[in-house]
Amino acid sequence: MFSILYLISFNCILHGQVLQNSIWSENIKTVTLYKNNIDQEAPIITLNKDDRLMLRFDEIAEQPNNYRYRIIHCNSTWQPDSLEPYEYIQGPEEGYIENYNSSFTTLTSYFNYYQSIPANYSAFTLSGNYILEVFLDDNPDSTIITRQFYVTENLLDVEIEVTSPIENRWSNQEVNVTIDCNHPSHSHLLNSIYLKVVVKQNGRIDNIRVLPFSGHSNNKLCYRWTRENIFEGGNTFRYFDISNIRTPMYNVNKIEHFGNDIYAILIPEEDRSSKNYETAIRLNGGMKTNAWDRNDPLTESEYVYVNFLLPMERPLLNGNIHIVGELTQWHLNENSRMEYQPEMKAYTKRLLLKQGYYSYQLLFKENGTDYGSTEKLEGNHTVTPNTYTAFIYYRRPGDRY
Repeated sequence: MFSILYLISFNCILHGQVLQNSIWSENIKTVTLYKNNIDQEAPIITLNKDDRLMLRFDEIAEQPNNYRYRIIHCNSTWQPDSLEPYEYIQGPEEGYIENYNSSFTTLTSYFNYYQSIPANYSAFTLSGNYILEVFLDDNPDSTIITRQFYVTENLLDVEIEVTSPIENRWSNQEVNVTIDCNHPSHSHLLNSIYLKVVVKQNGRIDNIRVLPFSGHSNNKLCYRWTRENIFEGGNTFRYFDISNIRTPMYNVNKIEHFGNDIYAILIPEEDRSSKNYETAIRLNGGMKTNAWDRNDPLTESEYVYVNFLLPMERPLLNGNIHIVGELTQWHLNENSRMEYQPEMKAYTKRLLLKQGYYSYQLLFKENGTDYGSTEKLEGNHTVTPNTYTAFIYYRRPGDRY
């Protein structure tokens, strides 16, 4: 039920800035970074293996632009560190986005760019957190995309156990991590003073946890039984399908065409907090480009204005509702925030999305906080099939990364 990945890295700034998955241009859409060009395959590659990442993005434009990319090594909190490029990559850390195709027979003109990372004859020489930055060729400061990825070493054995906590056992999930060495030569890494354990639920960035060390068991390091280990269970992700722009598909109420614009009116959302758990397994916040009657979805899919509506008698005064998943890059910001329309007695949101499948959740972000909660609109269930990822960082005093 739970997918498990792990990362061994070495913890060590774009000017001290914390770098996230971000888009800095309104014309850039549908940015993905997958391992080996496989949809939904997390951008986590292993050091000294022939793994590659595939970056793809669309630009809504009549003419293509010349784009370049650079690769930046970061510390465990996603700030660029003091390493020079030659220390973490063999080959150039910058390059051109060499490949693109124009859209074909679509109402909205766009270009689909793609690039393999790292480039041929290049290889990473250090593990760690990395940022892929895309910018205009004639302006190195014109960042349009930043994307996070990981290079792992897998020097330790990591086990994740997902259980029901003692408190709220029917609604929350407790994520416990145990670490052991997989080879005698790695035993020196089993020192909790130098380790940092980070756990991520699905693709969310607002509720990432740093787990405290809780003790030893059979010479293993244990990170368990603390409040930091407990996550809201949430509910099965909501889902809609706009692969067909002629006939409404799953969770789509109506498809409308106005000139060159296409609108998908979704079936109104509902408050699921008091409803029974839904057993369907979906993409856990992921998305996949698809066009029902086209040969190449990457260049023949249309862009559609998707309309969300959540009926509610009166607005929530102590916070905001956000649509969260890959379709909004998991951010709790203006792009994901729904607005209350008094005349409709409902929260609404419109997003311009490429044809395909999308899954998402409605999170409530209380004023003055930085994280969202599933309790108010989704409900919490301990049996929800969430995906948890554990990243294990290692840094000794004096280390530069």
